[in-house]
Amino acid sequence: MRTVLCLAAAIAGLGCLSSSALADLPSIRFDQIQPLGASVGTDIEVEIKGADIEGVDRLLFDHAGLTAEPVPEKERWFKIHVADDVPVGTYDVYLVGRFGVSNPRLFAVTKGLTDVADNDANRTRETAQPVEINSAVNGICNGNAEDYYRIVLKAGERVTIDCQAQRLDSNFDPVLSLTTPDGKLLAGNSDYYGQDPFIDFVAPQDGEFLISLNDLSYRGGQPYRLTISRQPQIENIFPAAVQAGQLSQFTALGRNLSGIGGNATEWSEAGQPLESVSFQWQPNDTTLANGDYTFVDHPTHHSVLPTAATCTLTGQQISVPGVEGLWSNPPVLVSEAPVLTEVEPNNTQEQTQKVSLPLVVGGRFNVSQDADWFEFTPAEKGPYTFNVYCERIAGAADPYLVIVDDQGRRINELDDFGHRINAFDGHLRDPSQEVNLEQDKAYRVLVQDRYGRGGARYHYVLEIRKAEPDFYAAVIHRSNQNPAGTTVFKGTATYLDVIIHHKGNTRSDITINGEELPPGLHVAPTVITNNTRGTLVLWADADAPDYTGPIKLVATGEFEGQSVRRNVRPYSRVWNNAGTSRPHRSQMIAIREQGPFDLRIEPTELEVQAGETAELKLELSRLWPDATNKVSIQPHAFPGGFQLGNFDIAENATTAELKISVQQNMRPGKYTLTVLGQMQVPFNKDPMATDKPQTLVATPSRTVTLTVIAKPQ
Repeated sequence: MRTVLCLAAAIAGLGCLSSSALADLPSIRFDQIQPLGASVGTDIEVEIKGADIEGVDRLLFDHAGLTAEPVPEKERWFKIHVADDVPVGTYDVYLVGRFGVSNPRLFAVTKGLTDVADNDANRTRETAQPVEINSAVNGICNGNAEDYYRIVLKAGERVTIDCQAQRLDSNFDPVLSLTTPDGKLLAGNSDYYGQDPFIDFVAPQDGEFLISLNDLSYRGGQPYRLTISRQPQIENIFPAAVQAGQLSQFTALGRNLSGIGGNATEWSEAGQPLESVSFQWQPNDTTLANGDYTFVDHPTHHSVLPTAATCTLTGQQISVPGVEGLWSNPPVLVSEAPVLTEVEPNNTQEQTQKVSLPLVVGGRFNVSQDADWFEFTPAEKGPYTFNVYCERIAGAADPYLVIVDDQGRRINELDDFGHRINAFDGHLRDPSQEVNLEQDKAYRVLVQDRYGRGGARYHYVLEIRKAEPDFYAAVIHRSNQNPAGTTVFKGTATYLDVIIHHKGNTRSDITINGEELPPGLHVAPTVITNNTRGTLVLWADADAPDYTGPIKLVATGEFEGQSVRRNVRPYSRVWNNAGTSRPHRSQMIAIREQGPFDLRIEPTELEVQAGETAELKLELSRLWPDATNKVSIQPHAFPGGFQLGNFDIAENATTAELKISVQQNMRPGKYTLTVLGQMQVPFNKDPMATDKPQTLVATPSRTVTLTVIAKPQ
């Protein structure tokens, strides 16, 4: 199902491209960093690749313990230093230069592993590169070739072989094999963590073994990080939910856990037994209050392609005691309700597990064709929210949910949900919906994998509760087919796409604003009324100082007189195809040299009656002396109910009338609107060049907030 959805998104995306996606002032695009990681307390030289990276002079990380400096006489090479106190995990790294800040790429930090470079001579079994256990190999596979590595194991020794590529923003689609020296296949894998392969192997006897690695399509040039380890490894945490403020008991399933008190279990994966270790943990106090998701390892393996699946998850990653950096990736849901665990047998309606509301239950499809039934009786009539968390917590299932009444009649079936908007992909396999229920009437709920699969990796969390209005807010860089950063040119504006996931059917006006902004940078308070998307405009003063760093965005909504505040989560496109987006910890912004033109709408606020026309003035500032061409104006992501035809501001003109029609049935409320202006301007990256080709530059206007009032009856 995921493949079909991704294909549909890709086809739909072709029709969404505007001319602003085809040309503009240079924007640094960060395509690749290699190597993809390093161990704590070490230095490593890395090469960067991308577009418009002329003048990139530094790397910016989202952790202060990671620093870098250019390598003398090696263009596009930097030496990264990883401090001793950097936690094991993954970190965003950005390119910074004349044209601002790039999109992020991931850099892995490990501990207890020795970094090894691919020697580029390991293309046959005979020339396989010897590698010690507990190593991390940083390599690049050549086209139409395989990389071979030779390891030595003792009989009974257990190792995990993990190729990280997609999880570290690489486009490498690896196939991993383990063989005898003469080529007899002992184990193989291609898609374990998303596209990344994983092998768990116990040596049958003393001897040498060969690891081979190639791209599925035998493409070349994409990096990978191959870890060969006997360190403890966590598969998942059960239950994958915790009550806020409570010290709770968990069981971690994984491999090589005996050294931290692990015990044998009846679970196995790919023919190898899994071990378990029990521990207690309590979430921090702010996660639930802010509706946040906090992580140390980026959630990049939850799906076949990188996804924004966790955009609707309030949760945390858990650090499993015993080994530094042993994080639960997947994360766990943080809830205000007590957490139960599924009790077998509950495979039929006659064996249903009786529960009460609000319900948060950790479950697992234990075996193939496992069906989990739960029965409850609402104490109140009204809307209830049903959520199955599986993809959001990196479960392997594709769950669906069926609701049956006390007469055995099927009243609803829930399946996939989530928004796909421009570069943002938050569509996922988890069911989530609001359903109206009757008071004091028994209901049964079935949760099952769509394809009848089961096993240790097929865990989930079921949540049923009285519907309460809430929301999640996210932003992603301006509409673009490629990965991109966000740079504001002085005196002008840019924008971020805003995505709102409302919880249930109750909606509020959501206001997005900026906090902790650098000098000279402004964010237009943006009201998103009864909608799932919007546009957040940022602009820089003409005399704003250069800046590169994070900003904070917050969203607030009013529900029944109560204010709800949520941190806005930043995302970016990973690759230049649809359906690949992922979260990052900080919204990075750069302020750079003066832009060519600026647009303002006057007045900035206006009241207009439904069925009437808002008459406004559009003012154009031509900031470059040669920015004299006409400016084409078009509505920019207007909500439904507003109409504005495309028009031009003539050559050398500086003002135009702006008439926005409001439909008669428009819902009363506040709406923040912006228009997009496009001008052909002479530009050359070299400021001393006399030849300046015409370049199409797109700039949003400063916003206007229209307050729509109802037409008198």
